[in-house]
Amino acid sequence: MATTRIIPMHINKGKTIAQCMKARLDYVKNPDKTENGGWISSFACAPQTADQEFVLARNQYLMTSDRKKKNEIIAYQLRQSFAPGEVTAEEANQIGYELAHRLLRGEYAFIVATHTECNHIHNHIIFCATSLDCTHKFRNVWNSSRLVAEISDELCREHQLSVIRNPQNKTISCNQREGECAKLVARDCSK
Repeated sequence: MATTRIIPMHINKGKTIAQCMKARLDYVKNPDKTENGGWISSFACAPQTADQEFVLARNQYLMTSDRKKKNEIIAYQLRQSFAPGEVTAEEANQIGYELAHRLLRGEYAFIVATHTECNHIHNHIIFCATSLDCTHKFRNVWNSSRLVAEISDELCREHQLSVIRNPQNKTISCNQREGECAKLVARDCSK
């Protein structure tokens, strides 16, 4: 069983796009969480330089489209969490890669980092908001979350994993979602 969430990533106030991308990708590539980088895979970018490649694609898009948006989305993060003990890190990374590939259909660069430091293995999938040809951006429409969940459930069935039977459209606190990792969170997410 895997739970999923899609999160738009914006430029943080007082930071450059390059600083934001680097910080976010450094977090997901953390060697302490990915068994020294052993559970990192990517498509159409190198994990070591993905932040720079995402920024270059965004800048190219801005030059050719002449579009500038306030509160611009620079990338998206998909989180995919598995039930404790249900998958290996290798299988989770493979499922995360397949999820991103099916969702993005080869149009966007992405990186999949599988975190193993908690009792539940989970993926952080970061993909560039700008397409590989730099002509358009990903549109996170109303049903994107549902589509992500459907693809994830389909992949779980293909890998003989459990699937949530009656999914609820409910928001839960960070503590509930993160389980044992909640103690690592510095801020109070329950508010």
